[in-house]
Amino acid sequence: MVLLALVLLLALLRLAPHQPLSSRVPLSRAVYARGGELLRVTLADDEQIRLWTPLPSISALSVRAAVLYEDRWFRFHPGVNPLSLGRALRSMFSGGRRVGGSTITMQLARRLFDIDSRRATGKLKQIFAALWLEARYSKDEILEAYLNLVPYGGNVEGIGAASLVLFGKSPDRLSLPEALSLTLLPQNPNQRVQALRAGPRAPEFVRMREALGRRLLAAWPSAGDARLLSLGVTARNNDLPFLAPHFTDQMLAEASASDAVKTTLDLPLQRLLERQVHRFVEAEKRLGVDNAAAMLVDTRDMGVRAVVGSADFFDDNIFGQVNGTHARRSPGSVLKPFVYALGMEQGVIHPRSVLRDAPVAFSAYSPENFDGRYAGPLAATDALVRSRNIPALMVAAKLDRPTYYQFLVGAGVDLPQPENYYGLGLVLGTGEVSMEEVATLYATLANHGMLRPLRRHVNDAVAAPVRVLSEEAAWLVVDMLAKNPRPTSPHLPTADAHLTLPWKTGTSWGFRDAWSAGLVGPYVLAVWVGDFTGRSNPEFVGIKTAAPLFFSVVDALAAHDRSLAAPISPRPKGVVKVEVCSESGQLPGADCPHRRPTWFIAGRSPTTTCEIHRAFDIDTSTGRRVCEKRAHGPVRHDVFEVWPTDMLKLWSAAGLPRKIPPPAAPGCEAEQDVPGAPPRITSPLNGVAYTLRPGKGNETLAFLAETDGDAHEVFWYVGKRFAGKAQSGRPWLWKMEPGTFVVRAVDDRGRSDAQTLRVEVSP
Repeated sequence: MVLLALVLLLALLRLAPHQPLSSRVPLSRAVYARGGELLRVTLADDEQIRLWTPLPSISALSVRAAVLYEDRWFRFHPGVNPLSLGRALRSMFSGGRRVGGSTITMQLARRLFDIDSRRATGKLKQIFAALWLEARYSKDEILEAYLNLVPYGGNVEGIGAASLVLFGKSPDRLSLPEALSLTLLPQNPNQRVQALRAGPRAPEFVRMREALGRRLLAAWPSAGDARLLSLGVTARNNDLPFLAPHFTDQMLAEASASDAVKTTLDLPLQRLLERQVHRFVEAEKRLGVDNAAAMLVDTRDMGVRAVVGSADFFDDNIFGQVNGTHARRSPGSVLKPFVYALGMEQGVIHPRSVLRDAPVAFSAYSPENFDGRYAGPLAATDALVRSRNIPALMVAAKLDRPTYYQFLVGAGVDLPQPENYYGLGLVLGTGEVSMEEVATLYATLANHGMLRPLRRHVNDAVAAPVRVLSEEAAWLVVDMLAKNPRPTSPHLPTADAHLTLPWKTGTSWGFRDAWSAGLVGPYVLAVWVGDFTGRSNPEFVGIKTAAPLFFSVVDALAAHDRSLAAPISPRPKGVVKVEVCSESGQLPGADCPHRRPTWFIAGRSPTTTCEIHRAFDIDTSTGRRVCEKRAHGPVRHDVFEVWPTDMLKLWSAAGLPRKIPPPAAPGCEAEQDVPGAPPRITSPLNGVAYTLRPGKGNETLAFLAETDGDAHEVFWYVGKRFAGKAQSGRPWLWKMEPGTFVVRAVDDRGRSDAQTLRVEVSP
């Protein structure tokens, strides 16, 4: 009955809920690359390096060798081996060589409960603790805990930490000589670690390892080849790795106290990115460039493959421990592609739409291009590739829903202010973004308009995608960006012709941030050059500094992996090829002389017929345009280009005069149903209150309007009064007076524009 009661008691103890043995000790945290390489390991709270490794993740060689060397009857005794204890007591009293009597369970009990077993009372505590452990835990749980808690020299405990520290590998990848070497260490850890590091210079340790190996192979012949026992094994002397510091800092900050963090980072790609950033900064220090950040993301699973948060993590002069991939900076023009994508998705433009790059005012906002110049009419693709500000703003101004702001917020960009705070300036970088957000947005282009968050943990599920752009718009903007030429630089080799590369630069106002981002095969690469303090430097220009860094990484990636020559994804069915007028970008009319193909989104792209080329009847005797059936002499039919006045000025400034129509004959000025664009008042500005100073009765305000190319004069009206006239493209000066007025501009073809003017007297 007593025996039965004991058996029942033991069964109840085993079945009762109990905490895992791993929870009884503080643990280190380790961060691993996706290939299993250790990136960082931290100290546990008791200053030990201790990584808990499950028994199935430990080499079977190590498990069997430990049992054979430490306690070959481990699987059969209840925690204490009476025969071993008897031999130990006999050696103690005989005065001969001491023989240990502790089982694996007893050794574990001593470490778990901090028992001093050198005295008889301590040995009794150890025995009872071992029996209690055996009653509560299985043999595998006890063996796992033992292998994770035995000392391996210095502050290294457990086979998981020892394997990484001494051999640079996980314990499931240990060779036979390495497993045998680790098995011998716990008996005299500090001395034997030195012997292991000495290698062949420590013959006694080598003989011990070979003797244990012969015993293991005799008991387990399939463990390996006996010839392996003579192979030399030398432990590493170098420190623990401290790799990808900005990335691992983030991983450790997010991990729990005992996590082994397996990340998506690719160590060879990380080293490649670090090398290129370091070389670039060293080469450009003469220009005041001392810091940069970069990020590589695999668009196939959104795994972060490499992160360089600063040029030097340990350099306090550049605040090196700041992670530049998290820092919120002005993106400049690096996100302009998404303005064009929205424009194509909403039917505002197509890749060959002609956009104005000319002075313009949006209410009181009068933006300029980065270089202070204007290029005139540009195809949308050229405007994007050349990063012209005015065309991008004009596209953004025509967007419906979502607006550019709504798109960015919907795609996860953290813009803390309401939309009216940023205005159209958001297109030019007035809202700050992080490199992670830039990389995520560019990945949506590679993923056919589908948004997915970044992944850093291998075990994270790939998130369900959310559509933020149509597949057609995403494909078209990638096709447009692929036409962006590679910059010429003495530091860069010739372009790799096999590599299709959609990319874009950005420069913030004040020369504080230089960006470049793009798609490199299956990856998104984003780079930033600047200063964490916000210091301005005229060299911080996307095309001058960020682009060379970007392409140095591209070239290194191409050399690392030739499969990067992936073409742009197959064209969506909704994208079709059509012909448009070369000059206007609109569907060709009967008078359009030159045509070229472009891509359209079927049923969505704009279908306006060309209005630039128009046919006129010219009186050969006077050279003037004639109205229908009003000619008095021979008439010829001719085609002219009818451009707005601001465009004509830009064409002329570029030395490219256009074939414009001559003035109309008398009596044709007010012809009805005249085609073409009405005037557009550019001064005074709409919604702006002008101030008239007291006592200044002669102050004037310039009235100016852009007109269609077939207009030659503009007539100005203030209220119902005719105020005066001026040639097209020329200002007319109005003598200011206080009040609120409706100002109208009427061209000599009868087309008009109007807006409200308010003049106030200053106090």
